[in-house]
Amino acid sequence: MQLIITDARFRSRTIQLSGLRLTLAVLLASVCLMLLSAGLYHWVFLKGAREGWPVISTLVRVVVRDEEAQRERFIRENIDLMAKRLGEMQAKMLQLESLGERVSGLAGINPADIKSKPGQGGLLLPGRSLNMQELQEALADLDQWSSQRADVMTVIESRLFEQKIKKLMLPTEMPVKEVSLGSSFGWRIDPFNGRSALHTGLDFPAEVGTPIYAAAGGVVVGQEAHPQYGNMIELDHGNALVTLYAHTSRVLVKKGDLIKRGQKIAEVGNTGRSTGAHLHFEVLVQGIPQDPQKFLHAGSQLAALGKR
Repeated sequence: MQLIITDARFRSRTIQLSGLRLTLAVLLASVCLMLLSAGLYHWVFLKGAREGWPVISTLVRVVVRDEEAQRERFIRENIDLMAKRLGEMQAKMLQLESLGERVSGLAGINPADIKSKPGQGGLLLPGRSLNMQELQEALADLDQWSSQRADVMTVIESRLFEQKIKKLMLPTEMPVKEVSLGSSFGWRIDPFNGRSALHTGLDFPAEVGTPIYAAAGGVVVGQEAHPQYGNMIELDHGNALVTLYAHTSRVLVKKGDLIKRGQKIAEVGNTGRSTGAHLHFEVLVQGIPQDPQKFLHAGSQLAALGKR
């Protein structure tokens, strides 16, 4: 294809266009035309919108209304989704509250004392769509409610931990293993003078060197060689509760030591006022001897329940 260009002086110039050049020229012209049209349309549209041309104003209102409708529909869908998730969270919170009421019984807390106060907790979403303000208020209520539940669970955990510690401080662990009971607690004939006397503990006959274990956790408050008890140990378990281990051959702890339940503290011996190798075990509450079998029997029952 040939293009002949003539200037003002009637001088002619011929341009030879091949297929590739022609294609490129057409594309370039099309792009220029599109850019010119877009610029003109944009200028006319903006000018018409600013000056309030009837057709342009109507078109702008339609476009804006459509955009607002899409935005509101998007927001509505997201709010509804968030409200659904919030409802699911509230249902789980109700389950946690029910669980907290059941666990509170194990902690010795009255379930009525941990229920939500009027106007707090127990919130349910209405059976309709929520607006943004209602959703924010529901989220704030849920946050407050969850904080209350967390506080309640902390109290329950503290109470259960306290109970566990108290159990660990009760002398329910056998002080010697696989040994039959000799003399029990109560009145008996004294083996030395033949008179009736109160036996203030339990005797466990065993060979010298048999391990002796702490019946409960506590602190060593006494460790001495006693004229009657021989080498003896006293453990304080708190709440005026003390256990005593007498006639030992070897003591493995000293005064002031912290002792764990089941920890080896001594070995059976025949020291002091004793007719043979054995452990004399006492439990005292406020200085008054108690029957240790009551505590040991309770421990065996707890162990049996734990195996079920």
